[in-house]
Amino acid sequence: MILGNGRRGPTLDDLFRRAGVRHPHALALVDPPDRERFTDGAARALTFSQVDRAISAFAAKLRSLGLHADTVVGLQLPNTVESVVALLGVLRAGMVAAPLPLLWRQHDLVKALDCAGAKVIVTSGRICEERHAELAMQVAAELFSIRYVCAFGTDADGVVPFDDLFDEATSELIPAPHLEQPGAHVAVLTFETKVDGIRVVARSHAQLAASGERLATECGLPADGQILSTVPFTSFVAFSAALVPWLVRGGTLHLHHGFAPETFATQCASLEGGAVVLPAPALPALADSLGTAGTTIALWRAPERMQAAPLQKHSVIDIACFGEAGWLATPRDAQGAVLPLPFGADTERTKRGTLALRASGTELDIFPPADEPTDPVASAFTDTGMPCQADPERGTLIITGGLPGLTVVGGYRFARSDLDTIMAEIAPDATIAALPHAILGERLAGSAPELEIVEVELASRRLNPLIASAFRPRTRATGQF
Repeated sequence: MILGNGRRGPTLDDLFRRAGVRHPHALALVDPPDRERFTDGAARALTFSQVDRAISAFAAKLRSLGLHADTVVGLQLPNTVESVVALLGVLRAGMVAAPLPLLWRQHDLVKALDCAGAKVIVTSGRICEERHAELAMQVAAELFSIRYVCAFGTDADGVVPFDDLFDEATSELIPAPHLEQPGAHVAVLTFETKVDGIRVVARSHAQLAASGERLATECGLPADGQILSTVPFTSFVAFSAALVPWLVRGGTLHLHHGFAPETFATQCASLEGGAVVLPAPALPALADSLGTAGTTIALWRAPERMQAAPLQKHSVIDIACFGEAGWLATPRDAQGAVLPLPFGADTERTKRGTLALRASGTELDIFPPADEPTDPVASAFTDTGMPCQADPERGTLIITGGLPGLTVVGGYRFARSDLDTIMAEIAPDATIAALPHAILGERLAGSAPELEIVEVELASRRLNPLIASAFRPRTRATGQF
């Protein structure tokens, strides 16, 4: 699949191979040291040559299943080395990766994978308390198009095991398949919740590479440095902020699966001036743990909250995230205060007062593509839907409100109309609302005569657990990134 607005250039796998050729024995990819807390298997620390072998083994195994080029492969994996190996392995096999949010359950997974036309799901035996391999099997039973369920950490019946990928004796180095205009080829599908449902967004290799290089430049990330990412690679901004900068600049990518404060502090202490990528609202609580980290890349899923951020003594680059439409970056001032976002040639304020983006590497391609080609002039800007105030003379921009009709909890969006429909079906005497939360931005809170009965019923519907947890007694409720 070739994107109409893509550009020629290297693939993401090409970028990885180049980094590996430069430093084959350098440390490339490091697991969270507390990995056994949330998934199976011991923590790994791999060199570029070891990662390269694992990527090739993953690609070879996918090809051995008889899958053709451009097959869409759904990935629901924790923030471990497998998530990176699997994604690059899909690309090396000439297929398309579709990373899935970790809290999505059967309800959302079926809708998203059906829209994307996925043929394969790759997951883990367990992620925290959820048995994700079993979940994937249930999705496959409901979705006829899924031909294979593959998993790390389990050899359950009906699941293709992938744990032997890190066995050097079984690894097979394979060449990348020939692609026409490889840079313009679809690399990744991401998912965005809109008021009218889930939208699938396609990105080419060139778009991802350009966006990651741009962010690395704006953040001043050095070549062969270290990056610690607390954000799983399931969104455009996560690719731009951590994965692609690692590919284009080299160095070591450390992973943290949220959230373990002591583990995070230990990882930061070993960075030697490297960059940390984390959710911006968590920054005040984590500031003391950053230690000697050089740059903090703070992601704002709700950019309307940026101007209320407290001062920070560390070097911080704030990234305003506009769903899958794109992002804008701004550094802090000398006192550690948030500065307004840049307003210029790549931004405009629409007639209805919302922000529209046009920036290198952030073009949207809705998937599947429309029958008729998109008018390049009409699609030059993408309306984010977020109200803003702009000062063209000063070149500054402030986001003044959130997305109408949507509730944003951490990195997850919920259409309020969907929540109302769900509650009407399950418990007409119950209500659910969004309340402010210091770290998550908003949290879901439910009210019902029998809270636990509603919680159990919601969980049985295989919905995002943030919905069911809204009805937990507050003494048991927990938040997460």
